[in-house]
Amino acid sequence: MRAAIVTGAGRGIGRAMAFELSNLGYAVALASRTESELLQTRDRIVDGGGRAIAVPCDVTHEGAVQVLVDLCRDELGPIHAVVAAAGQAKSAPLEKTTELDFRSLYDANVLSVFHLVKASTRRMIEDGTEGRVVVIASTAAHKGFKYTTAYTASKHAVLGFVRAAALELARRRITINAICPGWVDTAMFDATVENIAVKTGVTRDEARRRIVAEIPLGSVLSAEEVAAAIRPFLADEGAKITGQAFVIDGGETL
Repeated sequence: MRAAIVTGAGRGIGRAMAFELSNLGYAVALASRTESELLQTRDRIVDGGGRAIAVPCDVTHEGAVQVLVDLCRDELGPIHAVVAAAGQAKSAPLEKTTELDFRSLYDANVLSVFHLVKASTRRMIEDGTEGRVVVIASTAAHKGFKYTTAYTASKHAVLGFVRAAALELARRRITINAICPGWVDTAMFDATVENIAVKTGVTRDEARRRIVAEIPLGSVLSAEEVAAAIRPFLADEGAKITGQAFVIDGGETL
């Protein structure tokens, strides 16, 4: 059984990614800061006949990420796939965005990816594994959105990291790609809707309607739809795909 690591596995896209990898036959090391959510993900995989371990982890800390990688390798075997799905979002006008806001989003969305990719690909190289790495970015890696200077900067940065890392890892036959989803129906999306409603004085339903109105296909994504997008990157036929950014957004950024 091939081993995989998924960060942000306690909820949302990360959780859906963990289920997807388990369904594809991977034994999965699950990482998240919230242990209770992580255990729920693990139990669902195990109850369904899969194999998973839960590793509470703050992925912004290099040492914690190294422990995660070592536990995955020691308990589940050589690492064949890594999904960096941990991240944060916050919106505020530029003049109200603090240095702390900027640094916290950079740490959560960029530094965490750096730590995970560096540690996991080192083990892949040691084991001679032709691994696959997928980073969850955002449509904010491709364009700017009002009131998201810190978030958009972090997502542009992580896509640049993916492209540069792809050039270095290619000679090791390790691929790294990004999935860039638009609006996804998760707790993070609910928080965004609530924020818009509060700041604009409209109802939550109206705030949601305004977001959906900007999507040509007329609906937000499910976490499961985003998770399904990982399949081409993991397939044998995907061995030559690297450094790419796959946008899945219902046509919003066209």
